Amino acid sequence: MRARHLLTLAAQEARHHPGRIAVALLAVALGVALAFAVHLINASALAEFGQAVRTVNGQPDLELRAAGGRDLDEALYTRVAALAAVAQASPVIEIDTVAIDASGRKRALKLIGQDLLVAATLAPALLPRPDPARGADLRLAGLDPRQVFLNPAAQQLLGVPAGGRLRLQSGNRIVALTVGGTVAAEAAPLAVIDIAGAQAFFGRPGRISRIDLRLAPGADRAGLLAVLGPGVRAAAPDEAAQRVSNLSQAYRVNLTVLALVALFTGAFLVFSVQSQAVAKRVPQLALLGVLGMTGRERLALVLLESALLGLAGAAAGLALGTGLALLALRVLGGDLGSGLLGGSAPALQWSDTAAWVYGGLGLLAALAGGWQPAQRAARLAPAQSLKGLGGEDLSPRRPWLGPLLLVLGVALAFAPPWRELPLGAYAAVALLLVGGIATVPLLVGAVLGRRAGPRQPVLLLAVERARDQRDSAAITVAGVVASLALSVALTVMVASFRDSVTGWLEEVLPADLYARTAATAAQADGAYLEPAFLRAAAALPGVARVQAQRVVPIELDPARAPLALIARELGDARRTLPLVGEPVEAGSDGLPELWASEGAVALYGLSPGRRVALPLPDGRRVEMRVRGVWRDYARQQGSLAIDRAAWQRLSGDERINDLALWLAPGADLDAVRRGLRALTADAALLEIATPAEIRATSLAIFDRSFAVTYWLQAVAIVIGLFGIAASFSSQVLARRREFGALQHLGMDRRQVLALVCAEGAVWTGFGALLGLALGLAVSVVLVHVVNPQSFHWTMDMALPWGRLAALAVAVLVAGTLTAWIAGRAAASREMALAVKEDW
Repeated sequence: MRARHLLTLAAQEARHHPGRIAVALLAVALGVALAFAVHLINASALAEFGQAVRTVNGQPDLELRAAGGRDLDEALYTRVAALAAVAQASPVIEIDTVAIDASGRKRALKLIGQDLLVAATLAPALLPRPDPARGADLRLAGLDPRQVFLNPAAQQLLGVPAGGRLRLQSGNRIVALTVGGTVAAEAAPLAVIDIAGAQAFFGRPGRISRIDLRLAPGADRAGLLAVLGPGVRAAAPDEAAQRVSNLSQAYRVNLTVLALVALFTGAFLVFSVQSQAVAKRVPQLALLGVLGMTGRERLALVLLESALLGLAGAAAGLALGTGLALLALRVLGGDLGSGLLGGSAPALQWSDTAAWVYGGLGLLAALAGGWQPAQRAARLAPAQSLKGLGGEDLSPRRPWLGPLLLVLGVALAFAPPWRELPLGAYAAVALLLVGGIATVPLLVGAVLGRRAGPRQPVLLLAVERARDQRDSAAITVAGVVASLALSVALTVMVASFRDSVTGWLEEVLPADLYARTAATAAQADGAYLEPAFLRAAAALPGVARVQAQRVVPIELDPARAPLALIARELGDARRTLPLVGEPVEAGSDGLPELWASEGAVALYGLSPGRRVALPLPDGRRVEMRVRGVWRDYARQQGSLAIDRAAWQRLSGDERINDLALWLAPGADLDAVRRGLRALTADAALLEIATPAEIRATSLAIFDRSFAVTYWLQAVAIVIGLFGIAASFSSQVLARRREFGALQHLGMDRRQVLALVCAEGAVWTGFGALLGLALGLAVSVVLVHVVNPQSFHWTMDMALPWGRLAALAVAVLVAGTLTAWIAGRAAASREMALAVKEDW
């Protein structure tokens, strides 16, 4: 019976104050919606990528790959297929290259070469489906080495019909193959060709990328690998999906935490709304206490109201989050513009478990926000409160709690990452925010405690009330402090990252013109230039100097994406690389020198002075020594730089992927561009750009990657402003008697309105100042802790004072305007009648 009565009272409160409830419900719903949408997007993208990998790789028991990430000798396939432990073996060639689409543009394409006679049962989705209209023998069409078969994504991307000629890059030349039909694989753009054609046309004679195995029942995997020797390793069929998951983990987790910011801010809004509701309902709660309701039941009543609010907000948030996820997948793709998952638009993957988790988080946020107001309701002294002598004690019982949380937050900021995630830093940010809000009364007391107030009566009343009621300040400004602090922190973090990237681009792009034929390290072995091209480019009129670069993917850990080894002319690395810190002295042991990026240091421990056995293309390993660390924002998986002459001497690899050209004074830039294109077999093989064009493209990609951050930041600000609006509205309604007494003392309607506006300005001003200070503190954690621990690179702190000032002023103006709107509602009533219950 008691529970039913509490539920009835909670429902009546929601009916009588729908506006207040709606504001808090909206905050919870937005927080749940954003967090749930980000989860659905991430889960859908990873599921789509994993399914694509499984479709392309088929369902073998395991894959055999070279231990150093290079190719295998084809002779190994003959040995493996003859083993008793192997029921079926299928050789496969994987080539990342580029295709020229119907409009002449370069498009990334994965080429799969396989023995179609043995691969059908292991990878049925890659079985060619010849075009019947071409009249070819359907049984033999897949064995024609001059025919390729495109999956739906490649058909849509390239626009080459069946029977048409598909132009593919093989090194520095174009190979034209006939599109013989399709394959069913629903994956990123790919083409399937007979393995003999892949070896003949793409420079892989006698080489294969992997061997797919189906083992005989009871086969011993460990014994199989022991027979094959140390140069071969076993790989899971979904290894590529796991690599992408590991690479994108930091981005996905940070985005999820950022989305939860809105829910975190929503909890403060619930706190603010429920606190003001309890203050306004002191007479009713006191009367219920006199009639027999215990303090525990009053606690349960307020918590029940918060729970109902949380349940309704969670339900609305889950529905809204699903819609947002569908829209984001369609517009931005599964990686939200980051480029880590290919940018495809996967189908939505709904998860009941995730819905329960994020719905539960919404409920917990509402309960957390309502906990302290519920305790305040439970502590009321009913008899005194009915006489107007109780219910206004908002003083914190633990004034030391705020400073303690701030100290703990600072300490946690120094915690090391856990499984490469900055969990300690996330906790530090939360503690700094909560501790800063809990310190608001101390701050107000320190600023206003001993200062003489202004002489103007309205301002004097506003300041004196702020001084007298400073313990309620945390309630009033909690939402705006949290939202502004997080917005300031994100603004500083993004600005610091953008400025650092801009400066880094200035440093790594010293030449006048750049040309490349491979867009990624994965394409470097399929799309390259020969040394003769370098000599011809250097001889072009107007070219003063040419510098070549070779990019090679290097596998040090099969669970991670390959490192990018960059072979270029280094000379004095202090001038040619953006070094971080001082390099160690050159060793006397004569070992080749490497320069590791910050990512390589964080992921592989390749600190200066360390020796590393680097795999070469022929399978050998050569011991090298790390001289120093450099900053590389282009490759999150890490990179290594080596002098090109040393690389050629060790590997014999003279191929080229990129060119940097310095032009003679007065040279015609367009003429040099035309000359470079004329040196290639097809003008589309080269991408040529000036440093300004590369910077513009890079920063456009950067801004697209952080577009979601800007939207989440705006939502947090809106929720914070909702909080201050709800707080002022509740205060104005709760202070009707006070305003009536002021009218009796001679205040007119305009002065009451001015008083409310002045109080709004004072409170919002304190909130803006504290939010700005906390935001700067949190930004230090984001820039110097979260970013290095998540993405493994450092950046320089940049403070965009103009944007920060605009944020603070916008919040101040919005808070004052909100107070003015609330004041108009109060001043429109007959305030003198509000004191009649005291007569």
